[in-house]
Amino acid sequence: MERNLPNGQISVYRVLDANLNRLREALRVIEEYYRFYLNDELISITFKTLRHSLIILEEGFGRKNLLANRDTQTDCFADVNRPEELQRTSHEDIVVASFKRAQEASRVIEEYSKVTEHVELSEVAKKVRFSLYSVEKQILG
Repeated sequence: MERNLPNGQISVYRVLDANLNRLREALRVIEEYYRFYLNDELISITFKTLRHSLIILEEGFGRKNLLANRDTQTDCFADVNRPEELQRTSHEDIVVASFKRAQEASRVIEEYSKVTEHVELSEVAKKVRFSLYSVEKQILG
């Protein structure tokens, strides 16, 4: 369970759930590009492995806690798109945007983990984030 939060503060588990979903989706987008467009098995496996490492985070926070706090109906950004999100000029743009999204989501998970009873999971999220930095440099640098 999460620590007591001041009245009116959003649920930490809602933030964690949204960012775990965002991270998983971004990793999948990158994986699909390297799998289906470039037929690069090694990089595809790298992203599949990263995606599967999210199971540690989901189980640590508790899937029931995450799902119980999901509230897409009242998410004020659910239908908001910035113009640059609606247009990509290349596959590389998609991959770069997905890397950034994944890195940001892993940082959010790392930080918000620290205000739960699962502080140790912040280190798991940090490892994912630094893995993403390394892989990004390796394949895009």
